Amino acid sequence: MAPSAVADPTASLDVKMTDAKTYPPAQIYPVKEMRFEGPIEPQPDGRERALQQPNATIVIDNGSSTVRAGWSFESNPRFSIPPIMAKYRDRKLGKTFSFAGSDCYADTSAKGHIRNAFELGTGVVANWDVMEHVLDYIFLKLGMNDADGAIDVPIVMTEAVANLPYSRKSMTEVLFECYGAPSIAYGIDSLFSYRHNKGSTGLVVSSSYTSTHVIPVQNSKAMLGQATRLNWGGFHMSEYLLKLIRLKYPTFAGKLNASQTENMLKDHAYVSQDFDQELAGYLDWTGLEDRDVVIQYPYTEEVIIEKSAEELAKIAERKKESGRRLQEQAAKMRLEKLVKKEQDLEYYRNLQAQLVDETKKETRRLLDSHELKDEAELDKIIRELEKSIKKARIKDVGGDLEELEEAPDFSLLEVPDEDLDDAGLKQKRQQRLMKSNHDARARAKAEKEAEKARVEEEERRDTDRRVNNLEDWLEDKRAARAEVLAKIKERDRLKADLGNRKSLASQIRMKNITNLASDGPARKRRRGGDDDNFGANDDDWGVYRQITVGDNSEDEHEEEDLHASLKELEQDLLKYDADFDYEQTYEAQSDWSHSLLHAFARGPRPFDPSRQAELNQVHLNVERIRVPEVVFRPSIAGVDQAGLVEIAGDILNQRLASVPNREEFFKDIFLTGGSTLFQNFDQRLQNELTALLPAGSPLKVRRAKDPVLDAWRGAAEWAGSDAWRQAKITREEYQEKGAEYIKEHDMGNSYA
Repeated sequence: MAPSAVADPTASLDVKMTDAKTYPPAQIYPVKEMRFEGPIEPQPDGRERALQQPNATIVIDNGSSTVRAGWSFESNPRFSIPPIMAKYRDRKLGKTFSFAGSDCYADTSAKGHIRNAFELGTGVVANWDVMEHVLDYIFLKLGMNDADGAIDVPIVMTEAVANLPYSRKSMTEVLFECYGAPSIAYGIDSLFSYRHNKGSTGLVVSSSYTSTHVIPVQNSKAMLGQATRLNWGGFHMSEYLLKLIRLKYPTFAGKLNASQTENMLKDHAYVSQDFDQELAGYLDWTGLEDRDVVIQYPYTEEVIIEKSAEELAKIAERKKESGRRLQEQAAKMRLEKLVKKEQDLEYYRNLQAQLVDETKKETRRLLDSHELKDEAELDKIIRELEKSIKKARIKDVGGDLEELEEAPDFSLLEVPDEDLDDAGLKQKRQQRLMKSNHDARARAKAEKEAEKARVEEEERRDTDRRVNNLEDWLEDKRAARAEVLAKIKERDRLKADLGNRKSLASQIRMKNITNLASDGPARKRRRGGDDDNFGANDDDWGVYRQITVGDNSEDEHEEEDLHASLKELEQDLLKYDADFDYEQTYEAQSDWSHSLLHAFARGPRPFDPSRQAELNQVHLNVERIRVPEVVFRPSIAGVDQAGLVEIAGDILNQRLASVPNREEFFKDIFLTGGSTLFQNFDQRLQNELTALLPAGSPLKVRRAKDPVLDAWRGAAEWAGSDAWRQAKITREEYQEKGAEYIKEHDMGNSYA
């Protein structure tokens, strides 16, 4: 049964809002960034303990994101610090302060002076002053400050694959010349991790902070000639996510930086098993509350003091009293004006009575003394005062102001001009103008009454038709609504087409402009003459409408009429059509809060722009899978390289095709590095490699026990072994053969 005819049109909206889907409270995570966690205490007996251990070595995993340092006889590094330093001079105290590692975040002034030892986005040391400062910090915290001007313990340090000879040479010079190390050994971090995880033959996939390397290893010997690098790592991921967030929230009030996005990736990003399929439905409203992650930035909420009912009542009473006083003042002012007008009326009436018995000369003198032209002007003033006084009295006691209007006098219009003097002719012209205005008002009033009667008659017919034949009435309303929607859609299309130079609307516009320019040859304007008569005809002004959006365009008034008509039709349908609800209205369908853009920027829940907390929130949804996907599809971020699967597949299928026992590489695809910690990374790699390798290949993908620390642990295990003794460069060899000298070994780079 159709809804009641007296139902409130907004009732459907209220019901809709009541029945709207309710979401559980959002899981809001505070924003994280690098901060000072606490001081690292120096190891007071570090050197003594090292001298007591056989083959004790200082092991440094020199990463571009984190430097891990410790003793080879311990299972874990002593500390992990970023390779940064900060140095500034306090003018008030007259002192220079310097910080290294995480201590840079302990001082507010130091944060603005942070410098990195590595070139951003690479594994190459670019600032050796910072590197020396970081090494000073490491040796100090390890307790080596008791040494007599030298570090008398061997050093093992990791380096990137295909490290630049100049970078290795500079590091060698610093360690031997500045610190007096007895020996140095370099090795590749990912190979140390592979060794620690008992790997012998396989494919090492190392995705670190600055790059991703794929290195085949056979019998514990790296085949560096077949290794391939993808220039994408954790640094690029955080920068890419930062760029995406800034594009997503161009007016975000919080301070965004790469340190925050790095923590967002660690906590919330994951690798999709089927990126295309998952991305297609990621912003669907079903389940979006679970996929959407809210990151809360610091904010200051506006404090609104709520008043009690008693205070609100007092405020309302004060407003009422203030309004009453204003009404009394207004009534007093109206009374004073009325008294003044009555006094003026009495004065001018006395003057009019005085002029009855006076001579013309005396009459002229009296009129001039009161700044009056003639007796007609005096009569006019008296009539206006009488009318004004009567109008003011009617307003006070109530009544119809139209009763004051007197029938105008047009008697002079019938008198020939030759029977009138100059004053009469002037008055006749005034009456003619008054008659024109009177007739125009009468016509407008009649048209208004006729239009009102027509509207009432249409409403009566519409009501009778609705009562007698509701289904046909509803069908007409639906058809009328569809027609209005089609007009709105066509108007929006024409507006959108104006931006396209090849569209029909733009072609019509340019054609009209061309026709205007070619109406006639340009003629020079001479002084005192201008034959430009454009605008004299009303049709001339229609060209501006054509120039704007073409012949089928609608102006702003027509646009407003379309929306008003559509709203009226939809209100009728909401009232009487049981199958039409608020969700089908134009307002609901064009509501931004129900759009894909709202789901992308603000999640599935309603957004309140008045709350500072919501204005300072970042919503991560598609970015959670889009950023890690770049490793597999570098083209997403504009990187002109093959993806990880293509690189690994090319090495296994092409480069190692002639290697005996090639299937041994399939059995051990080893993942290491911080960027492989994403959820589903290993499963995704295995699924896609299975499709590239021959059917039935014994493929096995495994992740390091600790992809972050196993490189340091592998280097610590390697130190003290026979391979280490053959690979290390002693101080005597350095002095004899120079800083470029390098010994090739299974864990290190080749000589280049």
